[in-house]
Amino acid sequence: MSIIYKLLGRNSKRTDALSLFLTAVLTAIVSEVKIIPFYGEDLRFGLGSITFFLFILVWPPASFLRTGIITGITVVCFRLSADMIMGSAPLLTSVMTHFPAFLFYLLFSLGFGLIKIEAYKTSPFLLGAFATGIEFIANSVEHLLRYWLLQHTNLGLQEWALLFGIALFRSYFVVGLYSSITISEQKKRLQEMLGVRSELYVEILYLQKSMENIERITATSHDLYRKLKKGNMPELSVQALHISQEIHEVKKDSQRILSGLSKIYVQKKNDRIFLSDVFGFVITANQNYSELLKKKLTFHSSIGVDFETDRHIPLLALLNNLVANAVEAVKAEGCVDLSVYEKSEYTHFVIQDSGKGIPSEDLSLIFEPGYTTKYNDQGVAATGIGLSHVKEIIQNLQGEIYVESSTEGTIFTIQIPTNEIRKGVE
Repeated sequence: MSIIYKLLGRNSKRTDALSLFLTAVLTAIVSEVKIIPFYGEDLRFGLGSITFFLFILVWPPASFLRTGIITGITVVCFRLSADMIMGSAPLLTSVMTHFPAFLFYLLFSLGFGLIKIEAYKTSPFLLGAFATGIEFIANSVEHLLRYWLLQHTNLGLQEWALLFGIALFRSYFVVGLYSSITISEQKKRLQEMLGVRSELYVEILYLQKSMENIERITATSHDLYRKLKKGNMPELSVQALHISQEIHEVKKDSQRILSGLSKIYVQKKNDRIFLSDVFGFVITANQNYSELLKKKLTFHSSIGVDFETDRHIPLLALLNNLVANAVEAVKAEGCVDLSVYEKSEYTHFVIQDSGKGIPSEDLSLIFEPGYTTKYNDQGVAATGIGLSHVKEIIQNLQGEIYVESSTEGTIFTIQIPTNEIRKGVE
């Protein structure tokens, strides 16, 4: 175990070293992209602080002091090297010109270490305000020192105002950029989580149905035991009792599994999912599925009504199943259309594909358990339980499903009472 901890510690140190290296080097390079607002070269603002701040947010350093020192030294050395190559200024003048940048990155980094930046990542307005204050202080120190070393003059009111304005702009620009990145990642994680939960919902339905069957079989086998015992058939009655006991054990195991899955499935109170979100998740998932099957499909969606729903998991489960079937029905190229609209007191979902269609003689059978047209490479049929469970989910939502099919494709229409899926409606 100690060896594992040592290895993990080494990997962590390597990651910290890599992030520190990238932060210092990229900041030094990007800092040479400059904006010169006034007074020639004396007051100039590079994009290095934007890069540095963004790296701190994305890759929080193990030590803010070390990060500030190394980044500051790297920036100064990079600029001194550039001056030496260009021969633009004597070494002493070059050092006095660029040394204040070292103090900027040192103070900038220390400032974020003092406020404990991690605590404000979820509060963009506060984070931007703190960043503005920290950059204004660091920038002021840098420019005051540069003016004192080179010109022995102070900054005027206009210069102070510009320093503050640039600090404000750069800080909120970086915070906005970081927030957009994190929101995108959160949406991706939410999509993955909802995909798992919708699959889990279907599995719970399977298990609940199995539990009902187990209950009936247990009752039937125990009733058989009593009849055999009453009919003076001891050997058969003992066997029937043994079967009943074994089924009872299976029932208890299934109850434990169902209880565990139900705890995982419990919906979070702060989830805010709209029908448009559900459609987005379904389309994204099945675009990936169509690419996996090497099919060129075009997905279209039409959202005639949109509202918040707390039944997004069953909706995801049934829509994912139907759209996945549509993807499989299309040969190599085609389209899948999804639409939702409200009529009277019902919400209607329509899934249409350009596949080969379902034979008319099979339309009355497709929702029966065991019906399938799918076979693997060995010719073994699939379970044929997908559409039967789609119908069961819809019935649990007090809805109905209808199907139309021809050689040009298939249309599934789902009709569910709006109050069953709209959040806050009884």
